[in-house]
Amino acid sequence: MSRDLSDFYRSLADEADTRALPVPETLRRAADRRARIRMTGTAVAAAVLVAGVATGTRIGFSAEPAPVAPPGGPTAPASTPPSAPSSSPTPSARPSGTPQTSASNSMPPARPGPTSIPDRAFFRLAAANDKGVESFVDAEVLPSLCKARFPSDDAIVQRRSRHLAYKMAETPSDYVPDGSYVHSITIYKPGGADDALRELREAVRACPEQQGTGGDNPATYRLRLLDDHGYGDASVLFEIRSDARDLEGNPVGGEEVRLIRAVQVDDVVTILWEQGWEGTSAERAQVDADSRRAVTAIESWLGRR
Repeated sequence: MSRDLSDFYRSLADEADTRALPVPETLRRAADRRARIRMTGTAVAAAVLVAGVATGTRIGFSAEPAPVAPPGGPTAPASTPPSAPSSSPTPSARPSGTPQTSASNSMPPARPGPTSIPDRAFFRLAAANDKGVESFVDAEVLPSLCKARFPSDDAIVQRRSRHLAYKMAETPSDYVPDGSYVHSITIYKPGGADDALRELREAVRACPEQQGTGGDNPATYRLRLLDDHGYGDASVLFEIRSDARDLEGNPVGGEEVRLIRAVQVDDVVTILWEQGWEGTSAERAQVDADSRRAVTAIESWLGRR
C-alpha cells in the first residue's frame, strides 16, 4: 500500500471517531419517514388518476368528446395544466339536481278529451229487459236535492239525456214497463267530473229529507247515500224513499224507492235516475246491471276497451 493511501485511511478513521453514529431508534424513524413519503406520493398519484377518470366520465355524459390531438405530438402530463385556454367549447352548466331531459323519457302529450256525445255512447238494454221505448229529451238529470246548486255545471262541455223504459226479464213483452230511467251523459272540462261527484255527495248529505209539492197529500222524501264501488273511476249511489201512493196521490201502505247512480269515467259522468212506472219501486239488481252496461258503453266510446 502506498504512503498516500495509508494517510487517506488514517484521516478517514480520525474523522469517523469524531462523529456519533445514529442509534437504532433514529434509524427506524428515518426509515418510517421515507416509507411515509413513498406512500403519500403513491396516494397523490392515485387521487389524480381517480379524478381524471371521474372527469372523463362526467364529460362523456354531458358534452361532446374533446378533439383528438394530432398524431406525433407530445402527450402532456395529466398533472400539468395547459398553458393556454382550450379552443373546445365549454359544456353549458346544468343546475345540480335538474333532470336531464331527452326524447326517450319525455311523456307523450295528453290526449284531448271528447267534445261531443255520439249515440253509441248510450248503452243498450239487455234483450230480456228491452221494451223498445226510448227517446232523447232535454230533461232534468237529478232531483232537486233541497235546491242544491252545482258550480261544476260551469265546466260542462256537452250534455245529452234520454228517457228509457225497461221490463224485468220475467215480465211478458206485451205488459207495461216495470220501470224507467232518465239516463244522461255529461262531458266536463278537466277536473269538472271530480267536482261534480264531490258536489253531489255533499248535496245528498245536506238534504236528508225534503217535502214534495202539489196535491192534497204532499209526500215527504227521505234521502240517503249508499255504499258503492266497482263502477268506472268513481261513483255515487243514493236512494230516495217515500210512502207508496196510488195514481191519485193517496197513501196505499209500504214504501216507494228510487235509486240514482252517478259514475265518472275520465272527464265524463253518466247518471241513471230510476223513476219507476206507475208507482213501481227500483230493484237494486236491475239498476246495478244497467249501470255496468252504461259504463261499458262509455269506456268503449272513450277507447278504454
